[in-house]
Amino acid sequence: MTMPPKSPASTTFARSDDDALIERAEAAIEVTTRIHTEIGRRIFGQDDVISQTLVTLLSGGHALVVGVPGLAKTLLVETLGVVLGLSEKRVQFTPDLLPADILGSEVLEEDTSGKRHFRFLPGPVFSQLLMADEINRASPRTQSALLQAMQEGEVSIAGVRHPLPQPFHVLATQNPIEQEGTYPLPEAQLDRFFMQINVDYPDRDSERDILLRTTGTEQSSVSRVTDGAGLADLQQLVRLMPVGETVVEAILDIVRTARPSENMPDIVWGPGPRAAQALMLGCRASALLDGRFAPSIDDVKALAAPVLRHRMALGFAARADGKTNDDVIAALVAQV
Repeated sequence: MTMPPKSPASTTFARSDDDALIERAEAAIEVTTRIHTEIGRRIFGQDDVISQTLVTLLSGGHALVVGVPGLAKTLLVETLGVVLGLSEKRVQFTPDLLPADILGSEVLEEDTSGKRHFRFLPGPVFSQLLMADEINRASPRTQSALLQAMQEGEVSIAGVRHPLPQPFHVLATQNPIEQEGTYPLPEAQLDRFFMQINVDYPDRDSERDILLRTTGTEQSSVSRVTDGAGLADLQQLVRLMPVGETVVEAILDIVRTARPSENMPDIVWGPGPRAAQALMLGCRASALLDGRFAPSIDDVKALAAPVLRHRMALGFAARADGKTNDDVIAALVAQV
């Protein structure tokens, strides 16, 4: 049976939808450019870190930021809170930190009539941007307190569910050098992080800028560009962006090849479907940040390492040979 041709009215409607989406994307590109520029006024020499962090937030995810002390990880989170207009709180993770210190707790109160009742006191997780500083210093029990919050956007206290402010994002920091008194993050929690962003030392010119701009009497200030509702609108737009079939196939090739198999004996465990979802959203967000309306294979290649490096592990023999997760991912990317 032959389908009838589309009427002029339906064709006009489809075109108007496309035009509206393009106009929305053009406005979003202008906003994201201003956001990146504003953050760059305070964070010097870390353009890749800024871009990857913004990709994570535009995709609605959480980031694990790994780097030695003094590389502006804390300053980055504070700056994001100002520029994006988000309520921001910080928790310093320590071995004696308890889940209630993050989520909140119920206290018993007595009113004027003598009746007693429980009142919930929300913890710092009830914010739009939560910084979990040195997250691996807390016990696994405390680390796991964030699992429900990161996945479902709510927490359960005494059997009662409490929704978190939206949008909600966790930016956790970790020191890769000092490992005494730390607890490795469980795989289930690592998988909840959209990206692992590695922060390297700045180059010489960037470090020169840091010296000249941060040791004087005046400090760089930043201004708010958007707010929580504006960020949520950008996140919705990212999900509306079209993705070509070649990009989808490239994502599947990389993610599926990064799992244990006869052809990949070095890998003990690899990324699940959540990694492919993150790579798909991240490519869309990366294209938007770059001023494009659709992602390309280059976006897949650029984001493969930060999306996959914390979602896979190598065997003893591979590690003994000096191989790292990034080395394996680079080899996979080269085949695409």
